[in-house]
Amino acid sequence: MNASRKGRKSYSIYSSLKPEPEIREMVAKKYRIVSSIVLTRPPQILRDLHPFEKEYYLYQQKLEQIHSPPFPQDFYFKKGSIAEKRWNKRKEQDKKNALSVFSEFNDNLKDKSDIVEGEEDINNDNKSLGDVEEEEIKIASRITQDDLNNNLKSLNRALHRTLYLIVKKPRDEHAWQFPQGGVNNRESLIQAAARELEEECGNKMDVWFVGRRPIGCYKYTHPKNFVREDDKDTKGSMVFFMKAHIFAGQVHVDQKEIVDFAWVTKQEMKDFVTSNYYSAVLDMLS
Repeated sequence: MNASRKGRKSYSIYSSLKPEPEIREMVAKKYRIVSSIVLTRPPQILRDLHPFEKEYYLYQQKLEQIHSPPFPQDFYFKKGSIAEKRWNKRKEQDKKNALSVFSEFNDNLKDKSDIVEGEEDINNDNKSLGDVEEEEIKIASRITQDDLNNNLKSLNRALHRTLYLIVKKPRDEHAWQFPQGGVNNRESLIQAAARELEEECGNKMDVWFVGRRPIGCYKYTHPKNFVREDDKDTKGSMVFFMKAHIFAGQVHVDQKEIVDFAWVTKQEMKDFVTSNYYSAVLDMLS
C-alpha cells in the first residue's frame, strides 16, 4: 500500500483553492475598489404615532387613572390648606378628563365652565401670599423653520427621521451619490473612507464610524466615456459602504471634486440619485 503511494503526487485542499498568479492579477485589474461613506444624522425625536397608537395610549392612561387606588390625602395635606385645595382641583379635573373618554359618562359630566368648589379661595389665598404663578410649559414644535423652508443643507430638519449626506460631483450624469473615493495601496476601507470624507467635505465635522466592516456593496461597470487612458484594464468599480454618524459640525465642500451637498431622508434621496444606485443602497437605509 505504501509502495503504491510513492508514485502518487499529494495535493492539499488549500493549494487547490489558491488561484494561479496570472488569474489573481486578472481579477485584481477587473474592478476598482472604492470606499464610500454612509454618513447619517440619527433621529432627534420620537417618530409620529399612528392614530390608533394615540388612541390606545390615551385609553390606557385614562383607564389607569380611574382604577388607581385612592390617594391618602389626609396624610399628606393639612385640612383646609392651599395645597389640599389645589389637589382637590387637580383631582376633579383629572377625573373629568378620564371619564370623558367613555361615551356612557359624557351625559353626566359637568360643563367645562363650572367652577370647582374652593377655586376662588385658592386664587385669593395665592394673591394674599404673593405667590408667583407657575410658568406654563410650552412644548416645542416638531416642525422646524428649516422644514418650512425646505432647507436640505440643514441638520435641523426632519427631526423624527434619519438624514443621509449625499454630495454632487461636477458632471451631468450620475452626479449625486454618497461621498466616495478609491482605496490606495496598504489602506483599509475605513481609512480610505475617513480620508475621502475629509478631502471632499472638510474637517469641521465630529464623525464616528460604526464599525470597520462595510454594510453593503455595489458593483457597476464604467460607461465608455468614463474609461481613462491610464486605466483601460479596469472594467468597473466595486463600492463598499462604511456607515458613520455625525455628532456635530457641518459639511464644507471643496468646490473641486464636490460642488454641492444635501441632507436627505430615504424617500427624498430617490429624487437625486439614479434608479440603479437607489436600488443598490435602498436596503441600507432606514
